[in-house]
Amino acid sequence: MKNRINAKMAFSPIAAAVMSCLAAPGLAQEIEKTLPSVNVESVRSTAEKNQLPVTTESVTARQAADTVNIMNVEDMLKYVPSVLVRKRYIGDTKAPMSTRTTGINAGARSLIYADGVLLSTLIANNNEIGSPQWFMVTPEETERIDVMYGPFSAMYPGNSYGAVTEITTRMPVRFEAGAKLGGALQDFSQYGTSDRYSSKQASAILGNRSGDFAWWFSASHLDSNSQPLTYLTINQSAAPAGAALPLASGAFADRNRLGAGILVLGAGNLTHTRQDTAKVKLAYDISPSVSAAYTLGYWRNRADADSQSYLASPAGAPYFGGIGSVNISGNAYSAVTIGSLFSSNTVEQDHWMQSLSIRTRTQGPWNWEAVASRFRFQKDITRTSTGLYPAAQSGGPGRVADAGGTGWSTLDLKGTWRAPGTPHLLSFGAHHDRYTLVNPTFNTADWISGDSGARFSDSRGKTRTAALWAQDVWQLAPSLAATIGGRHESWRAYEGFNFATAAGGAGFSVNQPVVDKTGFSPKLSLAWQASDAWMLTGSVGKALRFPTVAELYQNVQTGATFTQANPFLKPESVRSGELAFERATPDGTLRISIFEERVRDALISQTSMLPGVAAPVTFVQNVDRTRQRGIELSARQKDGLVQGLELSGSLTWVDARIVANSAYVPTIAGATSVGKRTPYVPGWRATLVATYRPDDKWA
Repeated sequence: MKNRINAKMAFSPIAAAVMSCLAAPGLAQEIEKTLPSVNVESVRSTAEKNQLPVTTESVTARQAADTVNIMNVEDMLKYVPSVLVRKRYIGDTKAPMSTRTTGINAGARSLIYADGVLLSTLIANNNEIGSPQWFMVTPEETERIDVMYGPFSAMYPGNSYGAVTEITTRMPVRFEAGAKLGGALQDFSQYGTSDRYSSKQASAILGNRSGDFAWWFSASHLDSNSQPLTYLTINQSAAPAGAALPLASGAFADRNRLGAGILVLGAGNLTHTRQDTAKVKLAYDISPSVSAAYTLGYWRNRADADSQSYLASPAGAPYFGGIGSVNISGNAYSAVTIGSLFSSNTVEQDHWMQSLSIRTRTQGPWNWEAVASRFRFQKDITRTSTGLYPAAQSGGPGRVADAGGTGWSTLDLKGTWRAPGTPHLLSFGAHHDRYTLVNPTFNTADWISGDSGARFSDSRGKTRTAALWAQDVWQLAPSLAATIGGRHESWRAYEGFNFATAAGGAGFSVNQPVVDKTGFSPKLSLAWQASDAWMLTGSVGKALRFPTVAELYQNVQTGATFTQANPFLKPESVRSGELAFERATPDGTLRISIFEERVRDALISQTSMLPGVAAPVTFVQNVDRTRQRGIELSARQKDGLVQGLELSGSLTWVDARIVANSAYVPTIAGATSVGKRTPYVPGWRATLVATYRPDDKWA
């Protein structure tokens, strides 16, 4: 059994900690003595690590350096099983993470931490404002990333039911300094766009340790250009064009994801972004067993985006729509509708993050830690044109959306206790968070630099959650252990406010009601060490994922699509189970996981045409029940086929279905959503990496 645990430790210290806690207490103490080099104490105490009854996959800095072209820290997750970061281009600020049971439009269904500080933007549950704040961590400081699947630990809130990603950073042990220059070049061609897009990045690090005090400074600058992020489309028309209509050519006939005929008229959101990041970390050992750390991070983004038209007039000039109708391929189309598709925007963002932590590291029965963090959008302004191209490219009417003041704060208190000679290892803690959404939108006479005018819309609100949790690892027998835990949460949404402007120009406001919810989430895991190489783990757990403040209160217009707030959403209630078979030897690992997840009142975003509303409306709705079940295979083998060749890969199959949806209103007689796939959850995922190391210096 000792060889079994040591082999696993070589691949994943957190996973090994789980296994060690499920073995005899004496064995766990022996492992701590025989493997002192495995040390992630800067992030969590040994006792706390032992409270993770979950399937875990890990990637170290060296593994990532050997296998990934790393520009940003999220690139390190590229080959983690069942994980996808939707990164559309280098510098993408909207890069959410999806897992084996959650899609890229559900950022609040997973948690991302860096040294215990939350990077997930639980302001929203989407791939826009709800995307993680990856830029607060640099690849140079990252020691390892661990991904833990499913809501099976009481330590984490219900947002963990997709996965929990823990980024462990390092502090210097001696003076170090470094600089890096990187670049990328992309050739892109689709429809009427054919161009080359470049990205370049410069970064520097500086750090030192002197006695009990250590410090770290990092800074980077990124200048990046994107391919088209959207395409401008219009439904194909069956109305014949009259001879008097002006002609426009260059459209591409295609079909949308529903199979309906469309014309692709242009490309949108061709983005140029300039980002600067600076971060300071300070750490001080108050005593041999108590340490404190403070982190201050700053991120600045300046971006602009334009549209490109594929249409041209008979004289060859770009066509952007106008008034009346136009003849495209013999059919009549609204020139006004075409003109509304083209827009430009600029973004100015200044975000601040800071955290303070105090932790103990003792071999005694008690350990504890306290982590407080605050994230604030000091400046977050998006200016968008509403006038007609090409005049709109140089000014004219528009709107200014201001998210400054949006942010969140968290506080976590944790403790662990294990009395010598007892079969129990107890952990417990308290959590508090508060999220604030501030997002007014104003009309302006000059979208590029004009002052804000009359208020067009406004979305504001707050949520807060208080939680208590406890978890016990109980050694039932030398080869059998149970992890039993529970989490009680009290959630409140308040100060909700919405303002909207009707089509006639009249404004109306709504003070939304206060909503309170409480709930308890039990957890249970059994682990059986069947042999030195094999371990069988079965886990079940319930999770409550409370609505985000944006799902409750945010009204947004994106192009011709409006997002409608819903202050009466119910929390998602999730019941998950997993049966995992794991084999670990000095030469490799193999894991087979069978899992199922049932979600009641699933919060799913839908877009539809509503009676009396000209533009499509997006709204979040509670879907009665969804079910995701599947199987995941993950393996790694050293010296595969030939000496020095390491093979690793994964394969995941998921059957994700809507089981019941009583609120569905069909637009076609007899249509139903029951039995259809849960949105954005793919049926298959796969990764494969081959790394050849002829010696210790090359890979």
